[in-house]
Amino acid sequence: MDRPVALITGATSGLGAEFAQQLGRAQHDLVLVARDAARLEVKAVRLRNDFGIDVAILPADLITDDGVASVSARLADPAVPVSVLVNNAGFSLVKAFEKNTVEDEAAHLRILAQTPMELTHAVLPGMLERGSGRIINVSSVSAFIPRGTYGAAKAWGVSFSRFANLRYGPRGVNVTAVCPGFVHTEFHQRMGADMKGVKPWMWLDAEQVVREGLADNAAGKAVSVPSRRYRVLMAATKFIPDRLSAAAGNRGR
Repeated sequence: MDRPVALITGATSGLGAEFAQQLGRAQHDLVLVARDAARLEVKAVRLRNDFGIDVAILPADLITDDGVASVSARLADPAVPVSVLVNNAGFSLVKAFEKNTVEDEAAHLRILAQTPMELTHAVLPGMLERGSGRIINVSSVSAFIPRGTYGAAKAWGVSFSRFANLRYGPRGVNVTAVCPGFVHTEFHQRMGADMKGVKPWMWLDAEQVVREGLADNAAGKAVSVPSRRYRVLMAATKFIPDRLSAAAGNRGR
């Protein structure tokens, strides 16, 4: 029997790499998407050796029309259908909104909202025709607090996932927004953020985030907030003034 295929964007590091690791261990064949072909191949070789699975690489810049089109074409290919889509690629802007160029903000919005929408639109018809599929949109607890345009874009992912899971879950396609807090990855280092203000207890491991996110998606949940402490914090934000939750969210900038 053919193994299910999972396509993961932003697959060379951080949560994307951990999704590849856990899905590979679960005997999914993989399609790894990122900009750096050399890093993709290194990751692919390791996964093939560790799990005996097929791993394809697809270098693409998901801020560009051509990059999104190439990945969308793979997702829509009926010859080798994709069973799991993980929309993970993204970045954050360190500066305040008024200090960024509009071009930077547009690219930021593209990678966090428009690109996941386009990739989901590409893979969904095949999943619905087969009556099964899993889509995971990596969001953030920033979606629930005033956290600049990063939080606003991530809030789109949460709202979209809630709608899509409600509409397509009964037809066999589970859609989940995975919303972690601060995670030990390369993400903050790449954006040049100062993380000294983040308390040690606020950090999560990528392994836990992905494990809980995959489990919640399999269970049909539209929103996954990994770890009990962050679930408690997010529940509390309903009763905390915006200025206080915004101050907490702006740590690590």
